[in-house]
Amino acid sequence: MEAEVTEVEIDDSMAVMGKLWWVWLLAGIVWGLLSLAILRMNTASVTTWGVVIGILFILAGFQEIFVGAISSSWKWVWMLIGILFIFGGIIMIAYPNKTFVGFAEILGWIFLVFGVVWIIEAVQQKGYNDLWWILLIAGILMVVLAFWSSAQFLTTKAYTLLLFSGIWALLHGVTDIIKSFEIRKIKKMAA
Repeated sequence: MEAEVTEVEIDDSMAVMGKLWWVWLLAGIVWGLLSLAILRMNTASVTTWGVVIGILFILAGFQEIFVGAISSSWKWVWMLIGILFIFGGIIMIAYPNKTFVGFAEILGWIFLVFGVVWIIEAVQQKGYNDLWWILLIAGILMVVLAFWSSAQFLTTKAYTLLLFSGIWALLHGVTDIIKSFEIRKIKKMAA
């Protein structure tokens, strides 16, 4: 039997999130558009790729900081992750050629971290998010992509990086759009 979210269980951070449900919708749309742009690119420009990856990390960093700002628990974790993403994104934009090669080398680890975080988040949302299983599937897919990309050679990783970065952005966009409507449902419950 699944737990139902009652008005008593909705704390201040959930009420704030409920009012800002559209931020997740907007972020999901932006991630979706980025994924389309990424999946249409080719590997002709390593510099362009380094900059695009940097932008993805900065966007993810601001999103994590936003979550930390309105969260009632684990604020420091969200903020730290956001700051690390932004710092990494700035470095990637400053040194795009080195970024591409370095990112291709650690691609599996990055996808593994995202996959595990999404799986944990899905399990946490099981009690109040009817669509928690979509985030779970996205997390499992990221873990599979992590192991697959780790087995590739560097020249193959360039193409893998191109494809998987687009898939990552697409999954991020879809899960953010789903979260926006689930958060909107919490807003209606709080009203």
